[in-house]
Amino acid sequence: MNRAAPSAPTSGPAKGVVISITLSTSSLPPSDRAEFWRDTVSRTFFPLDVELYEAEPSAATLTSRQLGPLRVSAVTAGPQQAVRDRRMVARDGEHHLTLAIQHHGTARLAQDRREVFLEPGQFTLSDSARPFVKELPGKFGFTAFHLPRTALNVTDGELRAVTATVFSATGGCAGVVAAYLGALARDAARVAPDTAHQLGLAACDLLASLIREQHGRFVPEAPEASRAMLVRIKDHALRHLADPELAPQTIAAAHHVSVRYLHKLFESEATTLTKWIQTQRLAMCRRDLARPSLRGPGVASVARRWGFTSPAHFSRVFRAAYGMSPSEWQAAVRAGEDARTPASGAGRR
Repeated sequence: MNRAAPSAPTSGPAKGVVISITLSTSSLPPSDRAEFWRDTVSRTFFPLDVELYEAEPSAATLTSRQLGPLRVSAVTAGPQQAVRDRRMVARDGEHHLTLAIQHHGTARLAQDRREVFLEPGQFTLSDSARPFVKELPGKFGFTAFHLPRTALNVTDGELRAVTATVFSATGGCAGVVAAYLGALARDAARVAPDTAHQLGLAACDLLASLIREQHGRFVPEAPEASRAMLVRIKDHALRHLADPELAPQTIAAAHHVSVRYLHKLFESEATTLTKWIQTQRLAMCRRDLARPSLRGPGVASVARRWGFTSPAHFSRVFRAAYGMSPSEWQAAVRAGEDARTPASGAGRR
C-alpha cells in the first residue's frame, strides 16, 4: 500500500533543531486512508482500535516531535472513535499517560467509570494502563502530550483521580500547565535538542504537580500555612454568603486548591465546609429576623438574602439549629419573649 511519507526538509535539519515528523493521509485515496490512519495512531501512541465514522474518510494529519520523555503530537482529522480495551492493556508492557488539549471540535472521554465532554480550550488525561473510549464526533484538532507512566512520580491512586476529568486552560495550576504546554508545542522545534529535553522534563514535573493537587495531596508543609489558608477561605465564604452558588467547588477554584484539600482544612474544625457555611448563613438570618421593626423583613426574603434558594429547606434547617421555625423566632422576638434557644445543632428542647 502506498503510504504518505514523513515530511522533512530536503536540505536536512539545521543543527540544534528538534525534528518534526508529519504523517498525512491527504495523498492517499479515501479507500486506503482508514487502515493507514489506524496504524499511524497506534504506532504514535499505543495500540488502539480506531473506527472512522465517514464512509470516505477526510484527510488526517499527525505531526510529532520528541522532547526528552515527552512526545508532542498535533492531530487533525475527521470524526472517529478510539477504543483501548482490556486485551490491548494486557498485551502492553509499558503504560503511558496522554494529556490532550482540544483546539477545535468536541470530544468525549470515558475512563474509570467517568465520562466527560471537552470543548475547545479544555484538556483531559487518559491512562493506557486501563481501558478507555475517546470519541470525536466531528472534525477536530487537538495537541496530545504523551509520556511513559514511569516519567511521573505519582501513585496509581493519584492517576485514577485525574483521568476523564475536564480541566480548564485558564486559572490555577491547570492554567499554568496548559500555558506551558501550549508554548512548548509552538516553540520547542526551534530550540536545541538538549534544551528541548530539559523542557520536556519540566513539563513532566508540572503535570505531576497538577495530578497531586487534583488528588488532594498538595498540602502546605507548615501548619501556619494551613491556618492562614483556612482564615482566607473563611473570609472569602463570609463575604459571599449571599451567593447561592457558593460551594466547595467554587471556593476551591477561587483559591487554586483542590476540593479535597479544602475539606482537609476543615477537619481540624470538627465540621465540614458545607455545614460551616450553613451555620454562618443561619446566624445571619436569625439576626435579620430579630430586627426590632413593626414591618420587619419577611422570612422568605431573609432566606433569599443569605443564599437559601428553598424556603422549605431553610425552615427545616433553621428549626433543626434553633428549635423553632423562623416565623416562630421572629414572633417571639417581637413579642419580647425570652427567645433564647439551644446551641446550633442541639435541636428542640
